[in-house]
Amino acid sequence: MGEPGARSRDGRLDKLLREARSQMAHGGEPDVGKVLDGLQRQTGAHLALVADDADTVESSTAGFPREVLASLSPVLARIAGGQLAAAATSAGEWHVRCEALESHPPRPVLVLASASQPSPETVVLASHTGSVVALLRSAGARDRTWRGYQHKAHQVRFAVLHALLAGDPLLARRMTTGAVPPLLDADRLRIHLLRCPSADRDGIARAYQDPSGYHGPGLLVHCPVFKEHLICLIPDDAGVGGGSGKAHGLEQTLRRLVRDNPRYALGISGPQPLGSTAQAYSQANHALAAARTTPDRVAFHHGQTSLDGILPHRPALAWARAVLRPLAQVPPASTDIAHLSLSMPRAGVARLLNLSRNTVTTYIGQVEDALGLDLTDVRTRAEIHLAFALSDSLTGPEPDGEQPPPPLEELLSVEPAAAWAGSLLRPLRPQHRRTLQAWIDANADAQRAAHRMGISRNTVRAHLRTTEAVLGLDLLTSGTGIHELVHALRITSSRAV
Repeated sequence: MGEPGARSRDGRLDKLLREARSQMAHGGEPDVGKVLDGLQRQTGAHLALVADDADTVESSTAGFPREVLASLSPVLARIAGGQLAAAATSAGEWHVRCEALESHPPRPVLVLASASQPSPETVVLASHTGSVVALLRSAGARDRTWRGYQHKAHQVRFAVLHALLAGDPLLARRMTTGAVPPLLDADRLRIHLLRCPSADRDGIARAYQDPSGYHGPGLLVHCPVFKEHLICLIPDDAGVGGGSGKAHGLEQTLRRLVRDNPRYALGISGPQPLGSTAQAYSQANHALAAARTTPDRVAFHHGQTSLDGILPHRPALAWARAVLRPLAQVPPASTDIAHLSLSMPRAGVARLLNLSRNTVTTYIGQVEDALGLDLTDVRTRAEIHLAFALSDSLTGPEPDGEQPPPPLEELLSVEPAAAWAGSLLRPLRPQHRRTLQAWIDANADAQRAAHRMGISRNTVRAHLRTTEAVLGLDLLTSGTGIHELVHALRITSSRAV
């Protein structure tokens, strides 16, 4: 059997090690004060951790006599500077021991002050306490470094996404400062938009992150607008396909997550060039809206050509330029923010650009004043969205100033537009189409639409969810599908008159 004193010391060491394990398991900043207080309760001695400048007390027990530090200053400076490893001295009525905690100067110093000569056992326990404090500080420093790295990696991934959404793959490469993700060497990509609880996003992104801060050939980026969305960019030339060919490993991982978690859903865009990442993101949003009601909660975008792709080229471009011409007098930032607000809620624009909602509203107000329009009106938003889409997708010389641009009604009266509208709306049941029309007439307000139709708000929203699933359009999250429906209903209504 061992000596009683040794057993007592071993028990104290066990408590000390359990505290160290507990703190390291929880991560975060170490609670040095808790360790020092534990030793004070066991020995009656007071302790302080003096920072590496030999002048600042980082932590101490409640009764530590700080007045002794002034007389200890020369000794503390020598220990912190590496000239001494430890020292025992007296300061007034106090017996003091000082010990360096780390090997490289400048070093923090653990100071023990006791009213009587400390026992050998107390000295040993204090030394072990110093080792534990040093270990916890080192772990805390590693945690801070790790968190800093994760934050910077997140920032780089977001910068790459932002540049791709702006249609500038070259800028995206420059954002990476030399560590170019394999995604940027691909010809095409698909966006997989994962819907999951916001608390799960960090764990997913970190679980599949490689040492470079990317995710193998792809990227997983927190959506800054919708906190339950994780944006997954995967090269299309890695073998991803809408049910054809072998899915890439990252896509398989996402599908497995959806399969195993009933609260998850996945929308997958069509293949797009890197410069058309914004189009892929829009498609993924529409697919995600449809995925929520499919049995496996996974949907691919199989959308038809958008309206701006089938209107007559020259007249459509002339109309779009005429509509947007007043914006030449508006600051570009205001125009860009107003453009974004047509595809996401204003609160989302504020989060995306790190602006206040009031600032976003002010910028949009400048555009509204220039256009003489109200961009909270759903039909106006659809028209301006179409004008921006035509201006972005079509090129050509400025039209003859003597020839006025055609009105939108004339553009929408062409047969290709009628065929497009008929194809878009054909899958809808009559009752869902009536609800959709009432909802548009109520400026996309479900409560007002329900009142006008004499049904409940929940019924209106259920019809809209069904419409999302049938048409593969997002109506209630980002709302980008509303623009297409506004035009399709307008075209079919005008032809029915």
